[in-house]
Amino acid sequence: MAFGSSALSFSHQIISSSTKHPTVDTKTAASSVVSLPVIPQTRPDSAALTINNPLSTVNSSVKTVGKKEILENIPGKFGKFGGKYVPETLITCLGKLEAEFNLVLHDSEFQEELATALRDYVGRETPLYFAQRLTNHYKNSQGQGPEIYLKREDLNHGGAHKINNAIAQAMIAKRMGRKSIVAATGAGQHGVATAAACAKLNLDCTILMGATDMEKQASNVVLMKLLGAEVEPVDGTFKDASSEAIRAWVGELETSYYLTGTAVGPHPCPSMVREFQSVIGKETRRQAMEKWGGKPDIVVACIGSGSNALGLFHEFIKDEDVRMIGVEAAGFGLDSGKHAATLARGDVGVYHGAMSYLLQDEEGQILGPHSIGVGLEYPGVGPEVSFLKETGRAEFHTATDKEAVDAYRRLCELEGIFPALEASHALAFLEKLCPTLPHGTKVVVNVSGRGDKDAAIVSQY
Repeated sequence: MAFGSSALSFSHQIISSSTKHPTVDTKTAASSVVSLPVIPQTRPDSAALTINNPLSTVNSSVKTVGKKEILENIPGKFGKFGGKYVPETLITCLGKLEAEFNLVLHDSEFQEELATALRDYVGRETPLYFAQRLTNHYKNSQGQGPEIYLKREDLNHGGAHKINNAIAQAMIAKRMGRKSIVAATGAGQHGVATAAACAKLNLDCTILMGATDMEKQASNVVLMKLLGAEVEPVDGTFKDASSEAIRAWVGELETSYYLTGTAVGPHPCPSMVREFQSVIGKETRRQAMEKWGGKPDIVVACIGSGSNALGLFHEFIKDEDVRMIGVEAAGFGLDSGKHAATLARGDVGVYHGAMSYLLQDEEGQILGPHSIGVGLEYPGVGPEVSFLKETGRAEFHTATDKEAVDAYRRLCELEGIFPALEASHALAFLEKLCPTLPHGTKVVVNVSGRGDKDAAIVSQY
């Protein structure tokens, strides 16, 4: 796909650089209204079904983000986070996408087709696997400790959770009459998933990928090309590839479809990704009931932009007795400046069309993230994850590159499973979490992807 001068210039302030937002005191936020720039938003027409904000009815313990009515009446807003901070060029297009998204959620024919694809093509449902030897590893001297279960998203077609969303959005694109798909990828897992979905549905596919990421994840580049995708290198990493993908889409709005795999960007993109990934948590609830007759006590997932974490968390948001733990990439350490721990060290700002937590300097310019898990190298998180931090409903921690590599090796040796380095960050946190837990605590860790793509990196570490 050529990227000509018709593409939107990213010197546009609200997309190319972050707009730093003043920190809001959470103690007073409940009684105050955050003043935001007025951005025109196009809603679906009255015939379209409106999606209620999934966090608008969170239990009464969530009180720090303003009046409930505000959350219920603004689709795509999670407290002050989210929105559509985009040029006028995109407003109509996003409105059409939102209307189509609302409709397919209640279209029985679409839902039946998606369920069939998830079962017969993706390979769902994925197992909730009891990791016996990993569980034994964390038992104390009295033989007591938590029970560790792994949600095996690594067993999906393509080797990651990304296909759950990619196949659904590709179906929407075809339904809307789009002929070509453009997407950005970091570790290559979303790229492989998108390329596979496009091959299945006979859609042209262009994948934008950072040149440095292409070197690190060469095996996935080969797979994308074998699946018929055109893979275009971009100077930089995933954040730069994302910017270029949006530019390409803006240049061909009437014929192309931007298939995002991350829970970031302007509404409805984050809500779409979360919705199509929520199958992870729905299965987990059902499987937990079958295995031990209850819910998980704790669910754990790595945090990049938040797609796999929200896929697991969303089902349990209203269950106050379920702890939700996200684990970010601490890279070389939080004080090194080489990390991707947005929630631990970031501030609120606007980037790629939405307000969320970002890694940025004092002037609001985006900082380059680092993680050995390439899929975690994004300088922000999605608006819904930002809201979960702001309200305290989920807790967030970090794991370094070394801790992630150690966790990768540990799971290989104890369970014969090689997790993606991204998911290894979640597994790494078990080292700190498990000693604090009562005997028999049920812990579910989302193994969001398989790690054959990372074997060389781990072996050389």
